[in-house]
Amino acid sequence: MHRGECHLVVGPNGAGKSTFLRILAGLARPSGGELRILGSPLSGDRAARRGVGLLSHQTYLYDDLTALENLEFAARLHRMPNPGQIARAGLSAVGLSGRGEDRLRQLSRGMVQRVAIARALLAEPELLLLDEPFTGLDPEASFRVVGLLREQLAKGRGVVLVSHDLHEAWELATHAHVLVRGEWKVTGPATGSLEVFLVQYREALNG
Repeated sequence: MHRGECHLVVGPNGAGKSTFLRILAGLARPSGGELRILGSPLSGDRAARRGVGLLSHQTYLYDDLTALENLEFAARLHRMPNPGQIARAGLSAVGLSGRGEDRLRQLSRGMVQRVAIARALLAEPELLLLDEPFTGLDPEASFRVVGLLREQLAKGRGVVLVSHDLHEAWELATHAHVLVRGEWKVTGPATGSLEVFLVQYREALNG
């Protein structure tokens, strides 16, 4: 994977997509081989871990903290200067500047998702791992997130994107892959249309 690439990963439930992201994030060990991030083995390099941002099904957010407090806490964990300023900028990026003082439990599912996306982006990671980022988002929020991810790609950051919302994801994908029962059935550049890829996807599921 090279800088500025977005690798879309799709597959049926239970295919191993989330496990794949957890391995890339250093939260699970691969059964074989070596994983390198930014040129270093992920298992033994803290700098490599800091270079990875993860959005998973678990938000890593706290319901009793406000949206702003959640991001400030994350900024402090990353030992970032001016955590309050960074947290406010993160909320602004996902269109939630006016909801920073609301406790997380007061926000809608889509708003919580946007806070979680802001958290994943907070430390400006070189590699961004996204598991179903469009879950719970209305069309306007999805459009904003697509634009935000385009900005990350333009800055030379890499993105691995797992999504069932292929119309939004396909706009970002430079490469597309189909994972079925832990095996890569389709893999390569996303040079054709989404319709062509969907045909390949169905063939992979039936193969």
